[in-house]
Amino acid sequence: MAMMILMLLLFLQSLTSSIKATTAKTNRGVSFSYPHFQRLDVKQSIEETKLNLTREIERKEPNGKLRLVHRDKMMSLHHRDHHDHEQRFSDRMKRDVKRVASLTGQLRYEAEAFGSDVVSGMEEGSGEYFTRIGVGSPPRSQNVVIDSGSDVIWLQCQPCHQCYHQSGPVFNPADSASFTGVSCSSAVCNRLENAYAGCSQEGRCHYQVSYGDGSYTKGTLALETLTIGGTTIQNVAIGCGHKNQGMFVGAGGLLGLGGGSMSFVGQLGGQTGGAFIYCLVSRGTGSSGSLEFGRESMPVGASWVPLVHNLRAPSFYYVGLSGLGVGALQVPISENVFSLTEQGEGGVVMDTGTAVTRLPAAAYNAFRDAFIAQTTNLPRASGASIFDTCYNLNGFVSVRVPTVSFYFTGGPILTLPARNFLIPIDNVGTFCFAFAPSPSRLSILGNIQQEGIQISVDAASGFVGFGPDVC
Repeated sequence: MAMMILMLLLFLQSLTSSIKATTAKTNRGVSFSYPHFQRLDVKQSIEETKLNLTREIERKEPNGKLRLVHRDKMMSLHHRDHHDHEQRFSDRMKRDVKRVASLTGQLRYEAEAFGSDVVSGMEEGSGEYFTRIGVGSPPRSQNVVIDSGSDVIWLQCQPCHQCYHQSGPVFNPADSASFTGVSCSSAVCNRLENAYAGCSQEGRCHYQVSYGDGSYTKGTLALETLTIGGTTIQNVAIGCGHKNQGMFVGAGGLLGLGGGSMSFVGQLGGQTGGAFIYCLVSRGTGSSGSLEFGRESMPVGASWVPLVHNLRAPSFYYVGLSGLGVGALQVPISENVFSLTEQGEGGVVMDTGTAVTRLPAAAYNAFRDAFIAQTTNLPRASGASIFDTCYNLNGFVSVRVPTVSFYFTGGPILTLPARNFLIPIDNVGTFCFAFAPSPSRLSILGNIQQEGIQISVDAASGFVGFGPDVC
């Protein structure tokens, strides 16, 4: 009897230690290993796909934050006929495929904190997010796409020889007292690198940027004053686009947040230390996320992952990924699948402009099969668009699904909310596993998987932090 009591005490002590270890891991922010299953609110997700997000975007915000708006919300405001979720979803995935092809193609060759809000709007099938900034003196409000994979800041400008539809008036340089053209001999013009397109007869610096979905902008380079969250930044190099075409519907331009010297982050330089924080609000909600620059104190409890520098693609934010998890299991995938080679191939890029996370085919297949093996209780549906793993959840209020996790190099584990990996593709209950195979060795962590998680990018220190705060 004494031996049995002793064994029972030892078991209880071991169990208590295990619980404490798990709790300690959870308290480090977004590093979770337990529980291994969670609930997906099917009914709420379907209802959110039916919402007509027609709330007014422009409102006064407190200093310190930029409001980020998902581009779909702009489309719902100005194109009310875009009401079919399935069609919007299909269009969005087509654009996402083109963007990924573009990224993989490219890879083959001290101030106070300020910012604005971020709002999601997946309802029209778009993959981007918007923020609202002031341009010129006096400032004119413009909605711009935020893009961590781009460097050039640009706006549609008058005279507009070729422009797509945007919300609000096209920016007119003649109305700004601070607008100054850039000459071809300027050092700023020489920093354009791949976006440089030559000189005009008047000696003005021209730029041209093309994107993977066929969109492009052409025009002249200028120095202008930008106002963000009540903070004014002078002499920012921007592209003044006179010929623009593409899928930017609603946006007046683009705010590049890449790691290059011409991006907004690069131009701020020492003023913010190359640091910014963003939180992409979960799609379908009417709330806002945020975009902040130069915050002195980074989130307590965040899980920090080293940035990986790629000399062949210095503008992209690479992170080290060692594996993937489904439920209680780490999927048997070699870490080499996610590594960045000395030739600059492969690796894992975080991108706000790509919607769906892409993984090398071998990793994706193993990951998908592990998820299927733990969801045999759910009725399957036919594949749709780029997704080959879908479920018919029509009639369900909620379902139990295994957790999905990213294992980052060095130990941090990012466990995703269920709505970040099972997404509705129509309004009748078809949900798909929101990952897809990559056309190359490159992995891309898309914005669907980033939604609702506070992400801190500190390029100067060489780290990116995840959580623990949510939008």
